[in-house]
Amino acid sequence: MKKIVTCLLAMLGLTTACSQTQQTDTYEVDIFKTKSGKPVKFHALVHASIRIEYDGREIEIDPVRKLGNKTIDYSSMPKADYLFVTHEHGDHFDKDAIKLLSNENTQLIMNMRCMEMYGSGKAMVNGDKMKLADDFTVEAVPAYNTTEGRLQFHPKGRDNGYILTLDGLRIYIAGDTEDIPEMSTMKNIDIAFLPCNQPYTMTTEQLVKAAKTIKPKVLFPYHYGQTDVSTLPAQLKESGVDVRIRHYE
Repeated sequence: MKKIVTCLLAMLGLTTACSQTQQTDTYEVDIFKTKSGKPVKFHALVHASIRIEYDGREIEIDPVRKLGNKTIDYSSMPKADYLFVTHEHGDHFDKDAIKLLSNENTQLIMNMRCMEMYGSGKAMVNGDKMKLADDFTVEAVPAYNTTEGRLQFHPKGRDNGYILTLDGLRIYIAGDTEDIPEMSTMKNIDIAFLPCNQPYTMTTEQLVKAAKTIKPKVLFPYHYGQTDVSTLPAQLKESGVDVRIRHYE
């Protein structure tokens, strides 16, 4: 296993000055620390599927077993303590993946449509906030298309993005969205996952605009399919945003 340690100095504004990026044989893993020094590990699984480890807890985002020629073996992973689904499309919502990751203690948190389709879980709508533990809160935020000809893909009010706050570390997982006006209200975001593929989410130009609006300390472009995101670090260099390209095709 290769390990790269990147010192961010004052960049993260957290209690630690360093984050780590690990390249395992399977997935890239980025490690950050919360305000009290707890590690948070992000595993880049595929496309919009993210595994997060935090303080002995497992958090899964939009788990999907197969996308294109890539297969994720969720049966080899621990059961999820918390599992979030943004919306119903097949590259985000996979009933069998949810079943593999769930047990009687798993909290399933979805938008209303996915809860109805799955038959269980807790539904959140845009604007809802939920306290999941003393050190863990979630806010459901809008995720939708704004460009004519694309509005049918993600209509306003149906789907969720999520802001997770883990011991003060604020993580914005955008889901499928364009650069919507509500992004201007998202404050103090440490880590952002922003989608970048057309015609369903953002162009690279829209993503750059969104990043400059949100001003996350670290940005992971995700859900990018065949879109070339290699120019994003250079485009955002002057903004101070640390852009990290991982295998979220």
